[in-house]
Amino acid sequence: MPIYEINERRPTLGEGSWVAPTAEIIGDVRIGKNCYIGFGAILRGDYGTIIIGDESAVEEGVIIHARPLGKAEIGRAVTIGHMAMIHNATINDYAVIGMQCMISDFSEIGEWAIIAEQSLIKRNQKVPGYKVFAGAPAVEKGDVLERHTTEWGLAKKIYVDLTSQYRKGFRQIDSDY
Repeated sequence: MPIYEINERRPTLGEGSWVAPTAEIIGDVRIGKNCYIGFGAILRGDYGTIIIGDESAVEEGVIIHARPLGKAEIGRAVTIGHMAMIHNATINDYAVIGMQCMISDFSEIGEWAIIAEQSLIKRNQKVPGYKVFAGAPAVEKGDVLERHTTEWGLAKKIYVDLTSQYRKGFRQIDSDY
């Protein structure tokens, strides 16, 4: 897995976490325990700091960056969907960021908020906890219901289990193709 230090800014990886071999972890990136960092993800803490809470899933193609002296903070058990982009924002515990979302500077996503696929959270936008937001720019669409937390709670457990499976059974193989 490509993990890089720059200007004495060095990543840390929590126990039980797994980083795909094509992900790139650069600089001051602090990954918690039992996290999944997918293929092609780029977490670039060259100027700012990136913090990923325990049991979070950063899926394939996600880009996370922080401004100079800034911070991108991802809480515990957050799911960040494929190809999302997070820039200098705060995402609180258990939030769900849909595929191809853009979460812009100084925005904040509340606990258990769900941001629908391809949504845009604008600079400085605040999304309250337990709300569903969608669109570009994203607007409130309703409340997060018990069925949402049940479904997403199960999906979050799947990713924690997946980290264990990848640590134990993922191997590159030679092929005849």
